[in-house]
Amino acid sequence: MKQVKIQIPSLVENIRVVESFIDNSKDTFHIEDDIYGNIMVAVTEAVNNAIRHGNKFDKDKNVFLSLYVDQDRLKFEVQDEGEGFDYNNLLDPTAPENLENPGGRGIFLIRHLADEVEFTQDGRNVQLTFLLTPAPATSDSPSNHVTA
Repeated sequence: MKQVKIQIPSLVENIRVVESFIDNSKDTFHIEDDIYGNIMVAVTEAVNNAIRHGNKFDKDKNVFLSLYVDQDRLKFEVQDEGEGFDYNNLLDPTAPENLENPGGRGIFLIRHLADEVEFTQDGRNVQLTFLLTPAPATSDSPSNHVTA
């Protein structure tokens, strides 16, 4: 399993660093375009949440982003230095009474874009897993087409 890690201070402008990290990972690990968009949105949202809600914009606190690459999956891990949160009791952003709320959709979005989402350490750590589509099998058998 391959692993890459970065650490960034809790400044919103560092989301650009995360985007570059994902772009570089796409090239390095040959991430398919069909999951690249999901990864970009979900991981940047998780880091944004860590900066805003976890570390409360405290530039002296860091966000740690790790990528673990396996043959059939990519796992991004985002960890902040905040107090954590109750990730089991979140408002449903699709409920009629919450549709007008300006926020509250980040984790909903993350859960729908990643194949697996796991929170640990009282919500200070989130792991986003994206399953890779297997490469198409190549056939060594001769072609079945007939020439006249």
